[in-house]
Amino acid sequence: MVKAVQGLSYSLPLGRTLAIVGESGSGKSVSSMAVMGLHDAKTARISGSIKVGGQQIVGMGEKDLEKFRGSGAAMIFQDPQSSLHPYFTIGDQIMEAYRAHHGVSKSKARTRAIEMLDRVGIPNPKRRVGNYPHEFSGGMRQRAMIAMALVNDPKLLIADEPTTALDVTVQAQILDLIADLQRDFGSAVVFITHDLGVVAEIADDILVMYAGSAIEHGPVEKILGTPLHPYTWGLLESIPALAGEPQPLHPIPGAPPSLLAVPTGCAFHPRCEFRSRVPGDRCTTLKPDLIPRTADTGRASRCHLKDPDQIFQTEILPRLP
Repeated sequence: MVKAVQGLSYSLPLGRTLAIVGESGSGKSVSSMAVMGLHDAKTARISGSIKVGGQQIVGMGEKDLEKFRGSGAAMIFQDPQSSLHPYFTIGDQIMEAYRAHHGVSKSKARTRAIEMLDRVGIPNPKRRVGNYPHEFSGGMRQRAMIAMALVNDPKLLIADEPTTALDVTVQAQILDLIADLQRDFGSAVVFITHDLGVVAEIADDILVMYAGSAIEHGPVEKILGTPLHPYTWGLLESIPALAGEPQPLHPIPGAPPSLLAVPTGCAFHPRCEFRSRVPGDRCTTLKPDLIPRTADTGRASRCHLKDPDQIFQTEILPRLP
């Protein structure tokens, strides 16, 4: 049994965007798939509570999940090439998602599909609705995925690294599109990414994950401006400078732990250059709690360091590009 995610808790109101950040294997996608009810009950065990719009997802039956997916929550996956079925037209796939929840005729569903393709910026949607996925570019396929996800006006939109396979100009277009659509539809958005540049552009709040646990949480300007956890410091130091004098990178040493053998105590301690600042063996034996910061509303950090603010200001900030 692999404990992919442990003790994760967050809330997200309508109209706001939460970015979930972390390295591969930190539990970002696994936790969001649980929100969608996509884990196989025969091989995965989920305990606790997941509520979307008042609906309890944990323990929900498959028929109820089918009604929930699309209308309650929808998900945009990382690779639209593999998410779209190659044998069916783009329009047919959007129509299927719409008819599953509304029971309308094919002609009405087709009109809705054309409307959504036009809304996400697909040129000449009346013609392109009959195209197959291979006839779309990567950016257009991702726009079609967004149209499919939003066709039923879901309360929650989960975007799992939707810009990873796209070039930077198309990435910017997709980010602007998601932000515009969020304002129009009023949805809450969970944005899964490892790109802090994307986070700064689109997020209201950030949840940083490591080894299956949340290690820092708070408003985007606080997390990117004055982070409290050494792992978040390492993420910021790993971003190359785009202007000025070239600066050496300070990558986080080592690699993320296997979830089959998570280190005792703080899971980050084998890679943390500041563990010697904590008295005794607390970092190696005692897992820190995710402690809310009373001075900053909505902020919390999972670390034994007593003076992270001072360390960041005096030692980390001067090293940032």
